[in-house]
Amino acid sequence: MSSLNPFQQQFIEFLVRCEVLTFGDFTTKSGRKTPYFVNTGKVRTGSQIDQFASYYAKTIADRIGDGFDLIFGPAYKGIPLATAVAACLAREHGIDRGFCFDRKETKDHGEGGSLVGSIPGDGDRVLIVEDVTTAGTSIRETVPKLRAAAAIKLAGLVISVDRRERGSDDRAALDQLSEEMDMPCYSVVTVGDVIEYLHRREIDGRVVIDDEIRNRMEQYLAEYGPRNRTV
Repeated sequence: MSSLNPFQQQFIEFLVRCEVLTFGDFTTKSGRKTPYFVNTGKVRTGSQIDQFASYYAKTIADRIGDGFDLIFGPAYKGIPLATAVAACLAREHGIDRGFCFDRKETKDHGEGGSLVGSIPGDGDRVLIVEDVTTAGTSIRETVPKLRAAAAIKLAGLVISVDRRERGSDDRAALDQLSEEMDMPCYSVVTVGDVIEYLHRREIDGRVVIDDEIRNRMEQYLAEYGPRNRTV
């Protein structure tokens, strides 16, 4: 019996069916050899991005409620995500908020600036939505842009899958980022949830995580996960 709620189970199955979550031999940006990979760039149709965003929206509504003023998505994958999440929150949960995203390079013509959309003002509570955060690099790069625009408050960060890997110390990267930025961080699911739900489970006629893949994932977490970890 899975400890996950139905919408988390559906989310994991969605990730598998869209090939966002795959298993094999991969190398992360940090150079680590990993047996699984999360690539939200595989979300490529209107129905898929709408469904993907709906899982974020429910997580936000359940965990944060309406305690924020603005949704921010870091370029590039955060751009369609923030847009779709804002739409889902308004349509499905009655939480209608502005959204914005950043440019990789500051624009010096037209409206100018490095932010596009609903520009934050002083005191605004900004909720960041990101696909996956392994080391928190993109967040550390974009938060200064938000703070340069206004005296904002960070309402939180929501990601799809928490890989539960160490950051620059013995803590999980997401936990470290939460403390460093003084903001709550949430994920729709964790890698532990993925292992628990998919191990020996058939999705569309095939077992996604067999004993070998599970062992490889657990070995990876033993090597790169936080000390005294829970997944």
